[in-house]
Amino acid sequence: MLGAELTAHLGYEEGKDAPPDQPNRRNGSSAKRLKGQDGELPIAVLRDRDGSFTPELVKKGQTRIDGIDDKIVGLYAAGLTVRDIRAHLEDVYGLQVSPDLISRVTDAVLDEVRDWQSRALERMYPIIIFDALRVKIRDADSRMVKNKAVYVALGVTRDGVREVLGLWVAESEGAKFWLSVMTELKNRGVQDILIAVVDGLKGFPDAITTAFPEATVQTCIVHLVRHSLNVCAWKDRKAVAADLRLIYSAPTADQAAAELNAFEEKWAGKYASIAPAWRRAWQEVIPFFAFDPAIRKIIYTTNAIESLNRVIRKSIKTRGSFPTEEAATKLIYLAIRNFEKGGRTVQKWFAARNQFAIMFDERFNA
Repeated sequence: MLGAELTAHLGYEEGKDAPPDQPNRRNGSSAKRLKGQDGELPIAVLRDRDGSFTPELVKKGQTRIDGIDDKIVGLYAAGLTVRDIRAHLEDVYGLQVSPDLISRVTDAVLDEVRDWQSRALERMYPIIIFDALRVKIRDADSRMVKNKAVYVALGVTRDGVREVLGLWVAESEGAKFWLSVMTELKNRGVQDILIAVVDGLKGFPDAITTAFPEATVQTCIVHLVRHSLNVCAWKDRKAVAADLRLIYSAPTADQAAAELNAFEEKWAGKYASIAPAWRRAWQEVIPFFAFDPAIRKIIYTTNAIESLNRVIRKSIKTRGSFPTEEAATKLIYLAIRNFEKGGRTVQKWFAARNQFAIMFDERFNA
C-alpha cells in the first residue's frame, strides 16, 4: 500500500521510466517499527529524492497502527472464514496474521455480546416479535453437526424504534425453554408486552402469558400464509394466496371465520391440511382483528424482522456449519449490530402509536 501511494505521488510505476517532466525519483526506504495491539511490526517506509512524499497509511512520526482489529471483525461479520480473512489481509494489505490472532480478535466480541445480552431493557414494549433461524452447529457432546434453532426477539419501543432484545440458541425447545427466555426479559426490566407475535411455536403462548399475563399473543400471519403455500402446487399458489388474503384482511373475526369456511369448501379437495392448520391456530389469529389497520399492518408485514433475518442470513450463508455455539453467536450478533446501524424507526408509527394509546390506555401511557 505504501508502494502504491508512492507510485501515485511520482506518477510512474516502480521499474518503469519516469515521465520526462518528473525529476523526482524513488530513493530506497527506511526501517520503522510500528506498535500495535499484538506487538511490534517492522515495516519499510519508501522514500523519494526530494522528500515531498507523505504517506497516508503510516504518517510521518506515527509509531502505532490501529484499525486492523476492526478490519478483522468487519470481515468476520461479512461471513468470511478465518482462512478467508487471512488470505484477504495478505492479498490486500500484505499482512500475514495467524489463525490464533484472528480467533483472539473475534473472541473479544463475546464480551460485547455478554454486555449486550444482559443490558437493561424498556419497561414496556408495544410489540415484540419472536422469530427463529435454523443454523448448523457442531454439538459439543456428540461432535455431530445439528440443525439448531437460534431465536431472536425484536421489540418496538413506545417511540417506534426497533430494538433487538436478545438472541438465544435453543438446546431443547419447549415450554421450559420459552419460560426461561421470558424470565430473562423480566429480569432485565421488561414489565409489560402489549402484543407478542410468534410463529405458532408449541408451548410459547403459554410461556408468554405466564410471565406477562396481560400480553396479547398473536400468531404471525406471514408465517401462517407461508406454511399454507408450502403445501400448494406452484400453479395454484397465486389463487390460494388471494383466497387466504380474504381471511386475514376481513374487518371482523366473524367475517374472517366465514371466509375460512369458504376457503375450506373451495380448496379442501386439493389441500385438505390448510384450513385445519388455521383453525388450530385460530385463538392466536383472532386477536389480529381487534386492531386498527395501522397496527395490523405492522403485525402482518413484519418488515422489521424480515429485514433483520435477511441481514443475518447474508452473513451465515457462506458457512457450512459453525464449530461451536459461541462462533454462531459471534457472527449473528455482528449481523444484528450492522442491522441496528440502519434506519430503526418503524414506518408510519405515529398512527399506530395513537391507536395503542387509545386501545391500551394506562398500560401504554404508564
